[in-house]
Amino acid sequence: MKDIRRVTIADLLKDPSAYVGKEVDVKGWVRSRRGNKYVQFVALNDGTTIKNLQIVFDLAKFSEDSLKGISTGSSIHVQGELVESQGKGQTVEVQAGEFEIYGTADPDSYPLQKKGHTLEFLRDIAHLRPRTNTFGAVFRIRHALAYAIHKFFNDKGFYYFHTPLITASDAEGAGAQFQVTTLPLEDLPKTEDGKVDYSADFFGKEACLTVSGQLEGELGATALGCIYTFGPTFRAENSNTPRHLSEFWMIEPEMAFYEIQDNMDLAEEFIKYCVKYALDHCMDDILFLQEHYDKDLVERLKFVVDNDFVRLPYTEGVKILEESGKKFEFPVFWGADLASEHERYLVEEHFKRPVILTDYPKEIKAFYMKLNDDGKTVRAMDVLFPKIGEIIGGSQREENYEKLKNRVEELGLTGMDWYMDTRRFGSVPHSGFGLGFERLVLFVTGMQNIRDVIPFPRYPKNCEF
Repeated sequence: MKDIRRVTIADLLKDPSAYVGKEVDVKGWVRSRRGNKYVQFVALNDGTTIKNLQIVFDLAKFSEDSLKGISTGSSIHVQGELVESQGKGQTVEVQAGEFEIYGTADPDSYPLQKKGHTLEFLRDIAHLRPRTNTFGAVFRIRHALAYAIHKFFNDKGFYYFHTPLITASDAEGAGAQFQVTTLPLEDLPKTEDGKVDYSADFFGKEACLTVSGQLEGELGATALGCIYTFGPTFRAENSNTPRHLSEFWMIEPEMAFYEIQDNMDLAEEFIKYCVKYALDHCMDDILFLQEHYDKDLVERLKFVVDNDFVRLPYTEGVKILEESGKKFEFPVFWGADLASEHERYLVEEHFKRPVILTDYPKEIKAFYMKLNDDGKTVRAMDVLFPKIGEIIGGSQREENYEKLKNRVEELGLTGMDWYMDTRRFGSVPHSGFGLGFERLVLFVTGMQNIRDVIPFPRYPKNCEF
């Protein structure tokens, strides 16, 4: 092989005219092979784009036997001239001059043949599914959205704040937690009253994986001004639904000196930025997913970017639902924690725009949310999207020490002294929200199951790879 610098297929197809007539060096995996006794055509993909590059092997130059190891799933290295293609389906192709096979794939046992595979089947082989067109597209979009999130907050002067994965706090009581311990489970040390003696454990107390970085994020905001977290969180709920994972990633900005209106403005700007970034940088992948999974995908993404979000108090939202005449599976009444069907009705049928629902009853929201003057509602905000329902949840946080102390005592919460200190020492108005990253990826890709937008999904009875 000649000493030629490799070019990725994405770069080559971005400006093919710069390479036509030149010898190129490409590497990748074989998606398919076809041909006749005179010529063989190989579709090559290197993961940098949804598009394949056609490699042409002239059988006057290469013997059938030398091409024997080139089958679907094999990895190869090819050098040859890039020429304009005479066939349909591609504008350019490589006339192979030299090649080497890096790794073969037995066509009889390789599970990703050129045929349709169900998403359920691909979940069982999650170690191979990134090689498919579908998951290549999903994971490239996931990367782009992660980058967009960091860029958005960095450009606005936020600081990336790392909150702990192992914690003795359960945040807002947001869900069952996974316990972390080094104690021998077959012979647990016990106290005199028969309870587990956690003083013998690694941390000397009961510890769990985090369900949220928010409370620790507030500590950062009350020192640095504006911070955001972006990391994995864990919920041990036995939820086998298309919307739940046991391990997922959360983005949680916290902002000192932000009140509820500032919080809503930021959430709308943030999510529009992320969706627009995907439209601007991932259109080939989005169009592929639209063709195969969601025919309205591009229209729905542009719908979010192009429309102002409705700001709607919870009380008015409940009234709209009660007067809609629509029969919902779950009852609607003031004080109800609205279900996805209610949220989607407001977005998809009534307003036909994303909605930010505000001022929820305090009984259905977390203890740290700021109490309104009516004494019944809190300055909460949920951003509701088509097909998803709630995609962001947030609030203005209660900065008044006495009010927060009363709420903590009312709910019987313990171990919150460190959190209360932020209200004792230099308290300020502050706000924040949380976005489940996989929910965002689900919306932008048009996929139907959240297990299909994370590389290795964790859910009840599944912890493979």
